Amino acid sequence: MSDASSYGVHRNALQNLRVALTTHASPRYSRLVELFARSRPSLTGTAAATSSAGSLAKVAALVQPHLEKVEARIVQQAAAFDPAIEGYVVYALGSRGKRLRPLLTLLAGGATGEINSGHIDLAVIVELIHIATLMHDDVMDEAERRRAQPTANARWGNSLSVLLGDCLFAHALTLSTNFENTGIGRAIARTAATVCSGEMIQTQRKFDLNLGVQDYLRIVEMKTGSLFSVAAELAAVISEADPGAIERFKNFGFQIGTAYQIYDDCVDLAGNEGATGKTLGTDLRKGKFTLPVLIFLRSATEFERERCCQLVLEERVEEMIELLKNGATNGALNESIVAGTDLIREAQGGLEGIGSNPYAEALFFLGDALCEMFDQLRV
Repeated sequence: MSDASSYGVHRNALQNLRVALTTHASPRYSRLVELFARSRPSLTGTAAATSSAGSLAKVAALVQPHLEKVEARIVQQAAAFDPAIEGYVVYALGSRGKRLRPLLTLLAGGATGEINSGHIDLAVIVELIHIATLMHDDVMDEAERRRAQPTANARWGNSLSVLLGDCLFAHALTLSTNFENTGIGRAIARTAATVCSGEMIQTQRKFDLNLGVQDYLRIVEMKTGSLFSVAAELAAVISEADPGAIERFKNFGFQIGTAYQIYDDCVDLAGNEGATGKTLGTDLRKGKFTLPVLIFLRSATEFERERCCQLVLEERVEEMIELLKNGATNGALNESIVAGTDLIREAQGGLEGIGSNPYAEALFFLGDALCEMFDQLRV
């Protein structure tokens, strides 16, 4: 099981991405993944959005009955809280996101055995932890909308929202103690600590022009990659898979989660608020330098760096986005998209050697759906 101190080991799985971002070397995939990637048509705009949504829905269809059980269980958790705060919890749990973490949990469980109640429990716990982090993110970012509705902090203020996030964290950790295998609960608790540590480091490094790509990746791996990783890893543990398979799923989740955070950071710059249902541009406004910004700064002239700083400090987000789109080659935004896609292909390559069944194949196509989501951001 992983904790924050062991992330140096797990980051070795991302070495190809690091090399690509620092030396512009092309990552090396397995032949199967490379051929599959090249065989897929490149889509943009409305076609890409429709295709990615459809692809993700097809992947989820395989475990839809289980996802519905997870959804029902998530909603039911509100009853575990004091009646005085139950309404707030209902509001926090009531807006459905993509449920990628539960989806990954269930697919990994099916790929390594038969999906059972333990997998449902795990899926509920990882999603509760995720929702708790969103409560805190929205406070720090002063975001007004999330999942097409007002954020908790927009409705009730920061103090209540922070405490609401704390309650959800605590409840998720309480649920994790119900597993007979006590190692599962310990792993979830360590991961929750890692997620919070990553968020703290990101907050500590706001407006830091010395932040590098390596620093960014470490933050992303901790705050997002770790939760995806433990979801896939523990799903395999619950299935009593062999250690080699558990490690493969752990690494797959780690890479997919890290790539998804890169995607989310790109969406914050190039997405559409109407389509995403959340406040965008918050990263730049709050001085969070994500991958597109760091790639831009890496090769920027002194004048461009000063210009960038001025735009960020003055919260002129639209002008900053134009800088990121219109680099000397493909632009920092497109380079970030390529980096995220490369990482997904690496993750897919890591699935080779896993026994073939519909759930394992769906995990592969989950990666492909995420690549299509990246494609619709290209400029």
